[in-house]
Amino acid sequence: MLVSLMRVIKVTGRIAPERIIIGGYVFYVIAGTLLLSMPFCRKLAEGPRLIDNLFIAVSAMSTTGLATVSVNSSYNFTGQLVILALIQLGGLGYMTIGSFLSLAVSGKMSPFQTDISLKVLSMPENFKIGKFIKSIIVFTVLIELLGAIALYPIFQSHGCQFPVWQAVFHSVSAFCTAGFSLIDTGFEGFRTDISLNIVIITLSYLGAIGFIVLHDCWNCIIEKKRKITLTSKIIVWSTIWISIIGTILFAINEPLVSGKPVAERIISSWFQVMTASTTVGFNTIPIGSLSLSSVFLLTIVMIIGASPSGTGGGLKTTTFSALWAVMLSAVRHSENVTFAGKSIPFPRLKAAVAGLVFYLLALTCGIYAISLVEQKNLTDLIFECASALGTVGLSRGITDSLSDIGKIIITVLMFIGRAGPVAIGMAIFVHKNKNSLFSTEDIVV
Repeated sequence: MLVSLMRVIKVTGRIAPERIIIGGYVFYVIAGTLLLSMPFCRKLAEGPRLIDNLFIAVSAMSTTGLATVSVNSSYNFTGQLVILALIQLGGLGYMTIGSFLSLAVSGKMSPFQTDISLKVLSMPENFKIGKFIKSIIVFTVLIELLGAIALYPIFQSHGCQFPVWQAVFHSVSAFCTAGFSLIDTGFEGFRTDISLNIVIITLSYLGAIGFIVLHDCWNCIIEKKRKITLTSKIIVWSTIWISIIGTILFAINEPLVSGKPVAERIISSWFQVMTASTTVGFNTIPIGSLSLSSVFLLTIVMIIGASPSGTGGGLKTTTFSALWAVMLSAVRHSENVTFAGKSIPFPRLKAAVAGLVFYLLALTCGIYAISLVEQKNLTDLIFECASALGTVGLSRGITDSLSDIGKIIITVLMFIGRAGPVAIGMAIFVHKNKNSLFSTEDIVV
């Protein structure tokens, strides 16, 4: 299927890359929906409705994890395998896998494949994408395999059915920051299991920080080729600070963890902040029972999201950091926007601002639309929309009770979150390269 799609992409070389990327996601969502609707994917004779199969397919492809039906109760092994395949395609990006297959077969990528891959992974035009894609596949296989090996004895000790499959499924789901689980209550029953918490946290962070950081660390530590890039520094430091500040605030203000032993309080708080920051969407605490302050905190963290070229969603830590640098530059009356002693190019700043505007516009429209059709608590609806657009998968327990129109709205938000609000905007509007000079006039801000 991937090879066939790559041939179509080669034929349609005149189409804008953004439209090719979005078209590919649509193709795999439709294929996934049709497969999940087949009798051989169901556990029961009746099976989920078409709208629910579509919802699950989009949720898996976007690596969100929101579900209107129980994955374990509704789909058999074949159905769960289809969901896992969609998660892997969505996590790595179908173009990444397709490009790797082209490299494996012919040893090279076409210029158009290179262009699309650079856009998918948010890389500069002069980046050596072929070697990077090979590294992505190697890192993914190695990390997911080690994750499954680490999870197997944990699931076995808890008496879970099919511990091997549970380990493989949750390892892929965690690394791809998908948040899908074969356990209906998530990891609430594993709240005090330090081993599982640490393994899931590690897998999620490795997926969320992005392959740029992993690639840089490999080159720096193993091959000793170069220093860590500014992008990697921004990603690492922003991830660390968001995790530390978020964990402290959650541990201090959340009643569900107050009074618990210090170790449990810290690990539970860290896990929930991590799951919002990496957009993995797992939970060890019932999200519907959280205090409003914790819900607000997690919503902000979900909006910031993970990092570029990784498996997570959200606005991205680099975008947030660039906007933070713009703010600091303004208050300091500095002409240049700098971060860690380096000046950030104007095109990247423009992209960061565009990303913020598109993201908030999509989120606002989604919240307004769903509030028109769902008679539910506004806080729950805002949280659901932020989770969907950020491809997080956390919910206050309203997903399965949404109306069909509500499910469609959340489905659209999940798709936008995976494809990228800016990419969708660029795909919709015609590209115009105008170099005309315009007169300058100041405005009041």
